[in-house]
Amino acid sequence: MEKVQVLCHSSIKINYAKTIYIDPFKIENPVNDADYIFCTHSHYDHFSPEDIKKVINENTKIITVESSKQEALKLVNEDKLLIVKPGNKYKIDDIDFETTYAYNQNKPFHPKENNWVGYILNIEGTKYYIAGDTDNIKEIQNISCDIALIPIGGKFTMDYKEAAELANNINAKTIIPIHYGTIVGTKEDAQKFKNLVKEKEVKILI
Repeated sequence: MEKVQVLCHSSIKINYAKTIYIDPFKIENPVNDADYIFCTHSHYDHFSPEDIKKVINENTKIITVESSKQEALKLVNEDKLLIVKPGNKYKIDDIDFETTYAYNQNKPFHPKENNWVGYILNIEGTKYYIAGDTDNIKEIQNISCDIALIPIGGKFTMDYKEAAELANNINAKTIIPIHYGTIVGTKEDAQKFKNLVKEKEVKILI
């Protein structure tokens, strides 16, 4: 847990021997310390060129989806870019990871056909599931991980009740709510979510 920071919204930083950002957003000061940047989809609060520029350096590799490819190529050379689709396994350097499905069922914001993703990152024996912007869909019911970061803000994703249903179904030791407190969702939603999750540790980091 000490390796994980939720900077705001869905902006996540994982520190180990390397530094990983997921969906960097509203980065206050340039730090340019990223070894890897994983982006779940191309919406402005998940693939933000302005914020990526604040964490990227000459060695940074970007992992993202097809709809972000052209913007990503303005930031890195093609040899430092990996384009992914949901439901696949990948390896980049010493990181094994899987992509998961992430889409809306009854909302128009994240269509399944866009092939946007969540990630399961296997880092030094710990599996981190970052759900991306998704509803509680059938493809993610059997996720197995150590730490799960799932959206709770509603409107564009699951709300806290739907997120709690997912949290109670998946095989995870620790759950971290994300995607609230900036654009949608409140800190109160995070506490309500925590109260509905059973038999798992919930860490509120925003």
